[in-house]
Amino acid sequence: QGTILPAPNFNPIMDAQLLGGALQGISCEKDVLIDILTQRCNSQRLMIAEAYRDMYSRDLITDLKENLSHHFKEVMVGLMYPPASYDAHELWHALKGVDIEEKCLIDILASRSNMEIFQMKEAYLMQYNTDLQQDIDSETSGHFRDTLMNLAQGTRMEGYADPSTAAQDAMILWEACQQKTGEHKNMLQMILCNRSHQQLWMVFQEFQNISRQDIVDAINECYDGYFQELLVAIVLCIRDKPSYFAYRLYNAIHDFGFHNKTVIRILIARSEIDLMNIRQRYKERYGKSLFHDIKHFASGHYESALLAICAGDTEDY
Repeated sequence: QGTILPAPNFNPIMDAQLLGGALQGISCEKDVLIDILTQRCNSQRLMIAEAYRDMYSRDLITDLKENLSHHFKEVMVGLMYPPASYDAHELWHALKGVDIEEKCLIDILASRSNMEIFQMKEAYLMQYNTDLQQDIDSETSGHFRDTLMNLAQGTRMEGYADPSTAAQDAMILWEACQQKTGEHKNMLQMILCNRSHQQLWMVFQEFQNISRQDIVDAINECYDGYFQELLVAIVLCIRDKPSYFAYRLYNAIHDFGFHNKTVIRILIARSEIDLMNIRQRYKERYGKSLFHDIKHFASGHYESALLAICAGDTEDY
């Protein structure tokens, strides 16, 4: 359900040659970069980078960084990372930047599978020679930190569901929303971070039966700050990941006066996974297409690159 698929009749040598021409010329031909890099899947882009290195004895990412600027550069460079390396790159900048970007940590760690988390941690160690969990431990605090640390272990049960314990878990969650002690917060995050998706579907249903309230509403009422945002993100991602990312994109476009980093990150990270579904949920929920909203807020080659990744139907223009 991605918007970027493997290009047919793919020729990495020809693509590398075209990119070389576009980057080495007097003025950088940005349209050529967009045409190639947004229309090849990630594994093809990595083959182009290899061909480019063989041909010019230069690194494609370095050349993109040197020739481009601002948000357009972020998009083009971001496309050149393998998915796990891109997640690692985003997490590193979120943890080590001038200000900690909690929302970036939430988006990535609440939505990735055990395998994706394992690969991202390996990439993080290779790229930055430091351990992701150590950095989360030193850069964040409180129950927000504990929950991130738990997610970063990547130890969620998979495929297993036990109806007999669902009511028990729901009861613990309900008590955690009533009592709000440190111990209750720990139990709450332990359940949300470690139970399988199938199990949590049943737990959320039982929670509704016990409390006559949706789990998201209960969390929003009882907790605040980034801890609350993270718990809600976990629940929303378990229920429907495309809806969660549609909601995050809408907020990033409308609430923050176009939060470029968030829009770029989600479009690139989901481009080969579920961006078609995200677009669909976006349109159903907000009335306007994602394509329309990006067009309205971005401009120039940056806009063209985002729209090419988003890919739109005729009625989206």
